Amino acid sequence: MTLPSTPTDFTLAEARDAVRAKKISSTELTKAFVAAVESARSLNAFVTETPERAMAMAKASDARLVKGEAGALEGLPIAIKDLFCTKGVRTTAGSNILGNFVPPYESTVTQNLWNDGAVLLGKTNMDEFAMGSSNETSYFKPVLNPWRARNSNEGLVPGGSSGGSAASVAANLCLGATGTDTGGSIRQPAAVTGTVGLKPTYGRCSRWGIVAFASSLDQAGPMARTVRDAAILLKSMASVDPKDSTSVDVPVPDYEAMLAGGVKGLRVGIPKEYRIDGAPPEIDALWSKGGEWLKAQGAELVDVSLPHTKYALPAYYIVAPAEASSNLARYDGVRFGHRAAGIHDVLELYEKSRAEGFGAEVRRRILIGTYVLSAGYYDAYYSRAQKVRALILRDFTEAFKKCDVLLTPATPGPAFAIGAKTSDPVSMYLNDVFTVTVNLAGLPGLAVPAGLTRDGLPLGLQVIGKAFDEATVLRVGQSIETAANFAAKPATWWRAA
Repeated sequence: MTLPSTPTDFTLAEARDAVRAKKISSTELTKAFVAAVESARSLNAFVTETPERAMAMAKASDARLVKGEAGALEGLPIAIKDLFCTKGVRTTAGSNILGNFVPPYESTVTQNLWNDGAVLLGKTNMDEFAMGSSNETSYFKPVLNPWRARNSNEGLVPGGSSGGSAASVAANLCLGATGTDTGGSIRQPAAVTGTVGLKPTYGRCSRWGIVAFASSLDQAGPMARTVRDAAILLKSMASVDPKDSTSVDVPVPDYEAMLAGGVKGLRVGIPKEYRIDGAPPEIDALWSKGGEWLKAQGAELVDVSLPHTKYALPAYYIVAPAEASSNLARYDGVRFGHRAAGIHDVLELYEKSRAEGFGAEVRRRILIGTYVLSAGYYDAYYSRAQKVRALILRDFTEAFKKCDVLLTPATPGPAFAIGAKTSDPVSMYLNDVFTVTVNLAGLPGLAVPAGLTRDGLPLGLQVIGKAFDEATVLRVGQSIETAANFAAKPATWWRAA
């Protein structure tokens, strides 16, 4: 095995094999990533760094490796989105209202990762309560995308809400990271940072211990440098969980082993409704190229229709805020979280604590959600949105009678400048136009880097699959990855001397 010039250049699969082969110790590997995180603070990718814990976990991993007791991720340093509760480590959800919350328990997904030997580097920055598409709503300030346009020093967003995880993977600050996806919050940031992001089927990964945004939409998933790495991470993350009634008891296959099948004989659906006015020509050209790549490898392209796609964004922005307004009612300044000072009565406590604790976007969505659930408006908005959701799922069910997976763009464009869309929430929401349908239907979706714009910024393609068929989605994603041969890397302008 040839070692890279620096340990941080390993893919997760390469690092796993090198650690097992005793080519490098977990302590050496972790030390390199701890230094990388410290040198990249200008990206603001992490809310909380845990170097001491990381080195202790690495030392314990090395001891297990000596004994021949290695887990699937033994000694591999990863980052965790700050929406996952981590026992004894601050968990903020990107919000002031949870600014000093230290959970006394571990989320099921992160516990699964630690059980398999992974090492915690820290908690990554994110849009507040996962509400955003650019990582600009975080109380802890925006994350910077490691990528910059050619001949430009303008700061770009890393996508959201899992922007910190995406940036840390893109900048080689970790071997992989966890994200959560409510309307595209894994796939959209992966696409604009040139990384791989997988939103599994709803119920594939436990939601227990993940701070809730919209309970019927949220799903944890891996963010990584390669499709193989994402497959390895998902195997460890996924499980049935008696503590989560929405987690589904289905077998978790060896996703990595199932990558070898190729795409010959698969039918790939091309939904006509994903061709939208105003999208850059580069997006459409890349989509066509992706289809040709799969066709050249033996897949059959099939035209399909998802007629209710145009209603997906409006339905999503009714369902998600409605569930958010309910989930966030618990943050009142009484039991935990931020408590305002100088209070005279309980009503003032609620009002001031929530006003000081929540940012503008979270307050906006709580207000929208409360409105659509209120008497006289429930049937007009929320009930109707749920009916649209059922129609969207039916569209996918009909489409999958003709094909095995769907191929679409991942985003309507590349990363945009910080501040470019913050004054126009509707323009910001449109960044999820290609991804929200997957959440409304509860299906798996994968973003794979597939090309660059003329300005040298990453663009991704999205593969959508049948429920609990992540194996096929990953297989198709790897075929795209192989054909695209996306080897571009961002410049290291952000690295401290």
